[in-house]
Amino acid sequence: MELDDPIAIAEVIICLSGLMLLACWLLKTSVGTRALSDAVPRRNNMPVYLPFVPLFIWFGAVSLVISITEKLGGDLPGWQSYFFDNLIFCISGLTAIGAIIFIVRVHFARGLKGFGLNIKTIHKDFPAAFLNLLTVWPLITAAILLTMFFGELICGPEYKMQQHQELKLITEYSQLPIRISIVVVAVVIAPLLEEMLFRGLFQTMLRSYFEARYSIFDTRRESRKAWPAIFISSVLFTTIHSNTGHWPALFFLGVCMGYAYEKSGSLFRPIFIHALFNAVGIIAALNQ
Repeated sequence: MELDDPIAIAEVIICLSGLMLLACWLLKTSVGTRALSDAVPRRNNMPVYLPFVPLFIWFGAVSLVISITEKLGGDLPGWQSYFFDNLIFCISGLTAIGAIIFIVRVHFARGLKGFGLNIKTIHKDFPAAFLNLLTVWPLITAAILLTMFFGELICGPEYKMQQHQELKLITEYSQLPIRISIVVVAVVIAPLLEEMLFRGLFQTMLRSYFEARYSIFDTRRESRKAWPAIFISSVLFTTIHSNTGHWPALFFLGVCMGYAYEKSGSLFRPIFIHALFNAVGIIAALNQ
């Protein structure tokens, strides 16, 4: 690292700050074993299959609309094709979000508030989300460095971790419409949809499953049953991303967001973590 490189210096400061926060959290929670001692389950009556419905709506809508537009409009040149792909993602994402809201209203006690969408908590959730992301940032950075190390070890020195497609597009094209669409997708639609789906529905369903299945036979604290739900939902969240090189870092991010949801009971907190993470990626790509 060059001492006159402000970006590198900032990265070191961020990682050191995150390590201090992570060390404090590990000490305070007995290496995480007491971290969720006050976590309260979300009361719901969802069947196990129900979270898959908006997932299939999301992927099905994207595939169907893209197929139709390709047949009707043909191939669009340059950035316009990617702009319409993002537009399709937004429309299908909003459709899936609508389906999730309907499911929540029917199957969750207290509806959206019981789901964790209470606007009265936003003023606390945003700063807490920033601290949560800062705490897990050293683990994300370590996961990226280890992925690159093993990638070079296995594939040779020519190995390079692929950049996310949206980050490649925002650096390749300077047209305002495509850049606005990328910001909307990355910072608004994707965090809302993916957190409502993977944390809100899947993680809640998994925790309820473990609570119901083992509550009679397991005398351990109920909060410990939240961790398997967090890990499994994080794996599901990770594997929907096509770039396998990003999986280790995304898994740690998913665990952070799942923990934040269980700890606070607010879904806005993982949504803000997700949005901040994506925003940092966009800012870093534009400043390369």
